[in-house]
Amino acid sequence: MKLRLFASFILFAVCFAAFGQEKQTSPAAEKGLTKVSIMYPYAEGKTFNMDYYETKHMPMVAKFIGSNLVKYTIEKGVASGIPNQPLPFMAIGTFYVKSLSEYQAAIGPNRDAIRADFANYTNISPVILVSEVIK
Repeated sequence: MKLRLFASFILFAVCFAAFGQEKQTSPAAEKGLTKVSIMYPYAEGKTFNMDYYETKHMPMVAKFIGSNLVKYTIEKGVASGIPNQPLPFMAIGTFYVKSLSEYQAAIGPNRDAIRADFANYTNISPVILVSEVIK
């Protein structure tokens, strides 16, 4: 009986600690940021080199953005939200920035270098969405 009570206490403590950690990393601080999502649609015959994108391309663009960049994320598409349907996107890269105008000023002069690098990791034309983080 004591062992079962002790095991229950440990399980509760672990769950409580995990819940506390999750709350600390909540995205609430992102409210009001500009989010630039670069989405690479899935299509037959299209390719995407995730390793290159993660280790070379995204860090290169992040350097162009500079101190305006809060963070960036990289997502690898794994499935559609509807079973047995094609994957909608092979990958999505996202930049969270403080200022859209600063982002545009940083990317503008480097646009050709960024586009030239596409050939190193994909043959997909990305779809870009600029949005404001609400919550």
